Amino acid sequence: QVQLVESGGGLVQAGGSLRLSCAASGRTFSSSAMGWFRQAPGKGREFVASISGSGGSTLYADSVKGRFTVSRDNAKNTVYLQMNSLKPEDTADYYCSARESPVISRNLYAYAYWGQGTQVTVSS
Repeated sequence: QVQLVESGGGLVQAGGSLRLSCAASGRTFSSSAMGWFRQAPGKGREFVASISGSGGSTLYADSVKGRFTVSRDNAKNTVYLQMNSLKPEDTADYYCSARESPVISRNLYAYAYWGQGTQVTVSS
């Protein structure tokens, strides 16, 4: 079992920045690729970013490429999502997820473990 706890969400103006954190426990952290997904009101959950177990590979949704950066600190069992140049359309609940594999994926169903989510609201 893996437990994931997100933090760092909040309200920010358009153009601003936030950094989300996700603390993991219960499994060798470096053996798990980590993902960030988001879900806006009335919409399905969508892929945002993924990072491999070693941190050497990353993958981003086109909508956030160049604005968001995913990183991890395996010594602290924590993954981060730095979000810059935020837009109102980035408003959503953001979820951290973990795979039972170190390989990155954008597939929702490739992730076995999920956090409770943290809310991000971007005002115009």
